[in-house]
Amino acid sequence: MDSTAAPVTAGEFGDRAEPFRAELLAHCYRMTGSAQDAEDLVQETYLRAWRSFDRFEHRSSLRTWLYRIATNACLSALRQGGRRVLPSGLGPPAADPIGPHAERWVEPLPHAMLASEGDPAVVAVDREHLRLALVAALQYLSPRQRAVLILRDVLGWPAAEVAAALEMKVGAVKSLLQRARRRMEEVRPDAAEVLEPDHPQARLLLRQYMEAFERADTAAFERLLRRDAVLEVAGTGTRLEGRGVCVPYLGRVTEAPGLWRTLPTEASGEPALGCYRRAGDGSYQGLGLGLLTVTATGIARVAVFKDAALIARCGLPPSLPA
Repeated sequence: MDSTAAPVTAGEFGDRAEPFRAELLAHCYRMTGSAQDAEDLVQETYLRAWRSFDRFEHRSSLRTWLYRIATNACLSALRQGGRRVLPSGLGPPAADPIGPHAERWVEPLPHAMLASEGDPAVVAVDREHLRLALVAALQYLSPRQRAVLILRDVLGWPAAEVAAALEMKVGAVKSLLQRARRRMEEVRPDAAEVLEPDHPQARLLLRQYMEAFERADTAAFERLLRRDAVLEVAGTGTRLEGRGVCVPYLGRVTEAPGLWRTLPTEASGEPALGCYRRAGDGSYQGLGLGLLTVTATGIARVAVFKDAALIARCGLPPSLPA
């Protein structure tokens, strides 16, 4: 930066950098598997960038410079904790729910967090690269493999630019990328049949699933779930595989008509429902989120997150009236 130029004010820096916040949030989410951690790391990125903006030499774009800071912030954070998982990453499916686990769980990223503040238009972020199962697969890579793969294959950076950002040699970047791609071939889900949340069939199946949940309608669950459907509950380690096991479990959870109410939303590039259970005073209290992986032949996966904070992050009310 020209030392004779007037210093950039916080407001001017914010005007320049703020348009990149949503995509940086998505990037940090892919790196960490946690919406909360991603939000904190984006804040840290902006703080670091503001403090060092007088040293920004404009050899790259502001966007690239911010991604560089965010990636290194993520790598620093990832050195302090193990990888995050979904119950599907713990081993064979259970025949029935099991007890609590001390695992660090992959979290969903509510789509509302990717919208510009005060603007109802959602920032265009590739949903495929935010899907829960793919983000969980990324966590099988080492942090540096993860960074290289995301920068090269998701963001399309040249190898030399990735090497500069991570302070590595180009040869090392190419080697890490090859290993990361091989590992992803082993663990990444097949997304060929998955429908986008705004696809008419996906919207229909979400609405029908919500109705079945509120009516405790096991016959409807039987129609909606695919024969090979998987249901997993983060926080408990529960993973059920097969419609014949998932439907009775859903029947026990929903229990009786009128016990639950639901609201539609979207998280991690998938249709989702906020779940509210009836309290003693007749009101309905938000308890968590369910994400649906929807295909043309039915619902392939239900991922449940028992976390009331997710309700607010989705922009949904914390409770509903009686």
